[in-house]
Amino acid sequence: MSEGDAIPEFSKTKAGEGHDVSLTNLSAFASGPGIRSGAEVAAIIAVAVVIIGGIELALRLFNVPHYIMPGPSAIAYALYDEFPLIAPHLGYTLVELVSGFSIGAIIGLVMAAVITQFPFAEKIVAPYILILVTTPMLALVPLLILRFGFGYTPRIIAVALAAGPMVMINAATGFRRVDSAKIALARSYGASTLQIFWKIRAPMALPMILVGLMIGAIFGLLTAVGAEMVGGGFGLGNRLTTYSSMIQMPQFFAVVLILSTLGILIYLLFFLIGKKWASWEA
Repeated sequence: MSEGDAIPEFSKTKAGEGHDVSLTNLSAFASGPGIRSGAEVAAIIAVAVVIIGGIELALRLFNVPHYIMPGPSAIAYALYDEFPLIAPHLGYTLVELVSGFSIGAIIGLVMAAVITQFPFAEKIVAPYILILVTTPMLALVPLLILRFGFGYTPRIIAVALAAGPMVMINAATGFRRVDSAKIALARSYGASTLQIFWKIRAPMALPMILVGLMIGAIFGLLTAVGAEMVGGGFGLGNRLTTYSSMIQMPQFFAVVLILSTLGILIYLLFFLIGKKWASWEA
């Protein structure tokens, strides 16, 4: 291809009207945690102190037993005291989450690319994707345990099955939501289908891909914990089952707090990635 026929580089400017989807677009993230003033930070901390202090005071005034609802101070102490015992189980859960999510995300991205490039493949795959999306993966965990035992394998498979379809659906939506004029212009310059995909579709789909990855990671975390509660002797889900059966509610809520923190960290991770690589969409 001569210099005059070179494929133009399209600037990553804000998408058109078809891209303004608040709940499925990473631009919704950019307006979330952004840079806050000192007054806003102080207000957030003050509200948290009031809520936590109010709960603690109410539980003490009404003499609510710890085995029914522990106070924030009891949960904080349990987290500090039990964390050396909980930490290995946190590591097991992270191994399951990272492994299963990586497998599911890769398969989901590949499938999204295939079905957007070959519409016939979408007609074949779509019914099976619908089944995966609508079927609770926890329902398959006992079957997977019977086949693969109580180790990592059934949990990783369950996480991959939960995360993959979420990544695929959002990525496919992003690949399709591209300005047709840019594609037509690229074709007029002689761009191949692969060049159009890497130069136009993939960059423009990045915000939706990141949303799919974030949703898939959160679904994967929930599935991993659920699978650990169903069977197996390790993981945060196993700790939840153990502490609840022994009516150790401060330790139980300490594990819940760790899981909530993991979910927040997943959100922040993909927000920061989107802010760096897809801020043009905001």
